[in-house]
Amino acid sequence: MSREIAADSFRRADRLRGIELSEIVQISEQAARLKAQGVDVVALSTGEPDFPTPEHVVEAAHKAALAGQTRYPATAGAPDLRAAIAVGASVQPENVIVSTGAKQVLSGALMATLDPGDEVITAAPFWTSYADMVRLSGGIPVVLDCPVSQGFKLTPAQLEAAITPRTRWLLLNTPSNPTGAVYTESEMQALGRVLDRHPNVWVISDEIYQHLTYVPFTPFVQAVPHLADRVLTVNGVSKAYSMTGWRIGWGIGPSPLIKAMTAVQGQITSGACSIAQAAALAAITGPQTLLGERLQAMRARRDLVVARLNAAGLECAVPDGAFYVFPKTPAEMPVDHEFCRYLLDEVGVALVPGRAFGMPGHLRLSFAYGTESLQEGLRHISVATARLK
Repeated sequence: MSREIAADSFRRADRLRGIELSEIVQISEQAARLKAQGVDVVALSTGEPDFPTPEHVVEAAHKAALAGQTRYPATAGAPDLRAAIAVGASVQPENVIVSTGAKQVLSGALMATLDPGDEVITAAPFWTSYADMVRLSGGIPVVLDCPVSQGFKLTPAQLEAAITPRTRWLLLNTPSNPTGAVYTESEMQALGRVLDRHPNVWVISDEIYQHLTYVPFTPFVQAVPHLADRVLTVNGVSKAYSMTGWRIGWGIGPSPLIKAMTAVQGQITSGACSIAQAAALAAITGPQTLLGERLQAMRARRDLVVARLNAAGLECAVPDGAFYVFPKTPAEMPVDHEFCRYLLDEVGVALVPGRAFGMPGHLRLSFAYGTESLQEGLRHISVATARLK
């Protein structure tokens, strides 16, 4: 009885208005439930590499645990890990914060800097959590449509027109989730020239897919080094080193920002897991040959997926990075979530509708899966699209 009364009196905070579990997670969990019920489902919806965490990384975590590295860690990150990240970025350790995943770095930066009504500009399609992170921090997401006709990338003219006195951040993602778009050095420099005229606007450059690029990649701070004093670069070990469950990401930026983010982190999680930090240190300082090997495997998967989707009538651009494609929905069923429901119900393939990323009329397919799973899923998709004609 007391539980019923508590449930009746529960009041959800206003800041959660319109915010739910991401559609990506909902679809992945639904696919898992169907599999548990014995339904044959091919889930190509999650951005999680199928490769194992490198053995030497797991060994480093084991050694750290046995050595007693199980106490509270420093709030901003273990000194040796911060130092290693700093060396790689040519900055000082005070310019680095280590968090429980890149997602916490992003939310921590927004919580540390946004006042109610402050604006954050981002390009659609965008990673589904961006807009909700801004709202939870009291800000207003300013979403600019960047269709396939412009390579899913923000133009300087769009950025210039969107900036107001309340703009605090430009949130850039390169390579992009969900499209795999990669900004060239000259494209970032063109955006930088706009930002030169607006010193109140800082930049979050989410580069978590840096090591998964099929074209030359330039970090934002290298493209526009004179803006480094107002840039936060976000990265981590989740995608490149297949360490999604280890939950280690980091931010590199001006020390006043890092201090503010550390204050936020100290009241939410304290420091990131000490054993996972030892594993991350081993990942970034150990052998790096696996990055190239895994990149080649991803490139082969990308080429397979793009060719098969286009052959099935789903217009699909070739991504320059990450491990996603973002094809258009078929003309016979243009509403993206309806087509995704059709695929799941008819042929047991789970994809994510474009509306989850701010751009309806598209689908996100992750090719971070084994070739056998991809081929099976692509066969089913071809069958489903053929039935529509």
